[in-house]
Amino acid sequence: MSPEPPRILLVDSYDSFTYNLAALCRQAIPNCYVHIIKNDDIELKNLLCYLPYFSGIVVGPGPGSPDIPEDIGLVKDLWKIDDAHLLPVFGVCLGLQSLALEYGANLRRLSVVKHGHVSAVEHNGTDIFKGVGPVDAVRYHSLHVELSGAKNMEELAWSHDEENGRVVMALRHRTRPFWAVQYHPESVLTRGGGIEVMLNFWRLARNWSSSRGRVTRPWDQNADTIFGVPWPYVRPLPSTPCIDTPLSTSMIKLNIPGLSAPDICEVLGVDDDSSPFVMLESAAHPGQFTIIGCLTATSLRVTYSIGDSFVHLANGESCDQIDLGSHDVWSWLTSFMNKRKVTGGSSEIPFWGGLVGYLSYELGTDSLRVSANRACSQTRHPDVNLVFVERSIICDSTSGHIYIQSIMEDDDEWLTEMAEQLHSAARNYSTYSSYNTTPYSTKARPNTSTVILPDRDLYKSRINLAKEHLFAGESYELCLTANTRITVNDPLASKASSTYSPSWQRYKHLRELNPAPHAAYLRLHPTTLLASSPERFLSYSRPPDTTYKLCPVKGTMRKGPSITRAVAEQALRGSRKEVAENLMIVDLIRHDMHGAVGENVEVKQFCTVEECKTVWQLVSVIEGQSADGADETASHYANGALGWEVLRRSLPPGSMTGAPKKRSVEILQTLEDEERNVYSGVFGYWCAGGGGDWSVTIRSCFKYDDRYECDAHSWTKFNNPDFYPGVHEPEHWVIGAGGAITALSDPDAEWDEMLAKLQSVLRVFGAAVPRGH
Repeated sequence: MSPEPPRILLVDSYDSFTYNLAALCRQAIPNCYVHIIKNDDIELKNLLCYLPYFSGIVVGPGPGSPDIPEDIGLVKDLWKIDDAHLLPVFGVCLGLQSLALEYGANLRRLSVVKHGHVSAVEHNGTDIFKGVGPVDAVRYHSLHVELSGAKNMEELAWSHDEENGRVVMALRHRTRPFWAVQYHPESVLTRGGGIEVMLNFWRLARNWSSSRGRVTRPWDQNADTIFGVPWPYVRPLPSTPCIDTPLSTSMIKLNIPGLSAPDICEVLGVDDDSSPFVMLESAAHPGQFTIIGCLTATSLRVTYSIGDSFVHLANGESCDQIDLGSHDVWSWLTSFMNKRKVTGGSSEIPFWGGLVGYLSYELGTDSLRVSANRACSQTRHPDVNLVFVERSIICDSTSGHIYIQSIMEDDDEWLTEMAEQLHSAARNYSTYSSYNTTPYSTKARPNTSTVILPDRDLYKSRINLAKEHLFAGESYELCLTANTRITVNDPLASKASSTYSPSWQRYKHLRELNPAPHAAYLRLHPTTLLASSPERFLSYSRPPDTTYKLCPVKGTMRKGPSITRAVAEQALRGSRKEVAENLMIVDLIRHDMHGAVGENVEVKQFCTVEECKTVWQLVSVIEGQSADGADETASHYANGALGWEVLRRSLPPGSMTGAPKKRSVEILQTLEDEERNVYSGVFGYWCAGGGGDWSVTIRSCFKYDDRYECDAHSWTKFNNPDFYPGVHEPEHWVIGAGGAITALSDPDAEWDEMLAKLQSVLRVFGAAVPRGH
């Protein structure tokens, strides 16, 4: 009987790089099983009897301090394991600090913290560094250890910092099988001290076990009950079967020069403010496809608020509460889409039909098991707001083609009628054109609008509080944000009606002022979202062989006559701060992706300066692919369910939180007075053919209109006689803006950056940041 593959116990201290470390273990220890537990899942006294099942323990990094019990949990007890249960242990970052502290070292703060910085690491060439050449290692730490007075601790590697002096980078226990490194061997930019050091640890661990006759115990049901399925694994899908016969698409392809996406929207009736409407627009390079939903009275709307045990499922006639039962909202929507699989659409376009809408920031924090921070009396607006699109129009800005398509049965007549309407619109271009008519002004008249900005002194004081958390080792960066509120109250302005939509006019103004590759006009009552985002979050292609791609943007520079590519390259790629911010998010995203799809994750592009219409930005690209066969045509995953799982695991966007994500979100709740709601979440689509594309909700504004209510019996419509009573209703809009706070942040500069981001949207209201702010 062949021996079982090695099993590694990986202790996670609620970090955002854990799965990267698991992947490194799998590289160094072929075919090993990696079982991941949280540092507070089990106490040492209950763990001891299970240690014989494992070949070794890896202690991962994490936020906080090794001298705080809540931060370190089980880890501090591992170094005290009695000889009868002893086994090899390898620690990373917090793991090294805990090991050293347990044997008498002193814990100190660095004079200058190292968050996302690469340092040259010197070593003695022995032990875990045997045969290892030069090491350039990524560091994420605010604390370090001094070994004077420590017992049985031997320094193996160190760095020489100009600001901090000599800093311990690796050590071992002289008599017990414990090794640790301060830097991050799993980071994408660590060179020389990653896989090489892990291979040496495994060599030393096997030698130690062999010399003592230690043999691992065969895995059994008892261990399986406690530790469960090893990584990598894919989250089980709901048992809901796919439909026997998938829906099919019918399509007409047109070429109508001069007809813009806004023109098409106006043909479709976007000016009726009472009706739901969705458009995901590529309004600038490098965007290509614009998706316009052609909604009907029977288009299904799905809304959900965190904390509810049900979803609302509504159309124009009714609104029902559907109990989630054993599902959460994520698995419920997977089941919903599993019954609506579509095949046979054009491979030329990314969307055939499916869900379009937004997911809130708080939906993501809820997935992290961080409770929403709100007053009990506050009305909860939808955290999930989606519509199932059966008819759509796709505009390809590269080829100029327009695709009219439907996944409804026997819908050829509608296709033909819609094609004729678009041709007619083109013939009467001056009637429909968004550019050849005089647009309604969205600029508020004097004294009719109120802009309430964040308090400058309070915001700056919170930047300083955020930096204190960074210095204490709680986080590597914190994306601090604040809301600006605009009330437009002009009795003489045109009112919302069946022929005029103020929000649509504002969106057209926004796309002119701030054209973006990931723009959106989503009118899904009670929420209206106007977005001009520069940042794609997650996209995934149709199966088979689906590729999952995340594209974080960290570092932007507004274009100008003197801002050439060379200038932008120097300012962005040449900035240690900008590259460090990007690196932190890249490593975080690798972790999120590894957690969903397994080992096959790769950084395809790191910190490349890309040119957009209004800005230069620093972009990285991380791609993943699922295990062989996971998305084959017959699989449940073929309908995009694994892409949905990648999205679930990746929210909220790391570029809007910081890292480690969970602890950063918890800290941000103490620094921000309000929920972010739609802002900092994502908007996009899940195609019923299996693909998806989601963007980060930034450079956006949103409003709620509580006149639209779902009471589980009917959905209030504004097209009844009482809906347009002629009474003026003020508009209340919210714009979120902020920035990533690092140890290098200057409060005045961060305040100015927040205002610059705010101003890109505030101009839509004809308003500007008042002088003095």
